[in-house]
Amino acid sequence: MLLACSLDQSGALAESGRRSLAQRNYEAAVADFRRALQICPQQRVILLELAQALTLERKFEEAARAAHDFLAAQPDSEAGLLVLANVHLMAQRFEECRKVADRILTINEKNITALKLKANALYLAGQDEEAVQTFLTAVALDPKDQDAIYSLARVYYQQNRFEPAMALFKRLLQLDPQSYKAYDNLGLCYEALNKDDDAIRHYLKALDLVHKDHRDYDWPYANLANLMLKRGEDEKAFQLAAEAAERNPSSARNFYLTGKALVRLQKPEAAVKWLQRSTELDPSYPEPHYLLGQVYGKLGRKEEAQRELAIFQQLNANKPSGRR
Repeated sequence: MLLACSLDQSGALAESGRRSLAQRNYEAAVADFRRALQICPQQRVILLELAQALTLERKFEEAARAAHDFLAAQPDSEAGLLVLANVHLMAQRFEECRKVADRILTINEKNITALKLKANALYLAGQDEEAVQTFLTAVALDPKDQDAIYSLARVYYQQNRFEPAMALFKRLLQLDPQSYKAYDNLGLCYEALNKDDDAIRHYLKALDLVHKDHRDYDWPYANLANLMLKRGEDEKAFQLAAEAAERNPSSARNFYLTGKALVRLQKPEAAVKWLQRSTELDPSYPEPHYLLGQVYGKLGRKEEAQRELAIFQQLNANKPSGRR
């Protein structure tokens, strides 16, 4: 017989956890969900919220255990299986994600979220054509699913299939004229087609949309900074890249672009700090090591220059294709 529990107290803690989750305070959210479950273990659905919070905190093993605990009582729960599939995707366990998604699709072949999870797992595992077909299935089931349209467009972009990618990004703008990601990615497509004026126009539209309302979105700042560097507009590139780094201080690319702009602006000592931070954020990123080697050489720091260039050569030889 289950012991009575305080639903009010457990519910209040769960609600507090949801607020913390919305504020990206994942540690507080995890603590609240755990306490809610301690007070009322019968509220098993909170296990899924706990698993989601743990995933965002990047505690993947704990997240998987929470999802499995929920599924132990309801093994065919689509909600539980979706949470588990997402844990695997975020942990880069792509084959496990695909298997769980396939299990969901045997229960409900029209589960669009499962199709998107499967497609993303296939894409990130390098199985592009299977990913495309899976995304196409999702879009056919719901032609207004913006996540599926965006993800399919991104695959086309990575395959250098710019025209179909652009058609999908424009379709996104028809569904949501405020889609800053669509504007940003249209900028990337135009840039790849060497249509700089069109690229800049779309990047600037993305900047207008994210400037105040999406303070954590850094991509158009970094993308436009990269284009400004290509065009030799180094001061603009520095300002944009520094803004990107402020918005997302965990991005190695943002710090690399800022350092590169400073090198171009003849400020090597300042550049070193940004480039060093880039290598700390992502030790497998080759480009900042190369630029550091060049800067150290100009500063007369020969041993450090040789070390960085050796690291660059080793990393560059094993560099995987980029997927965003």
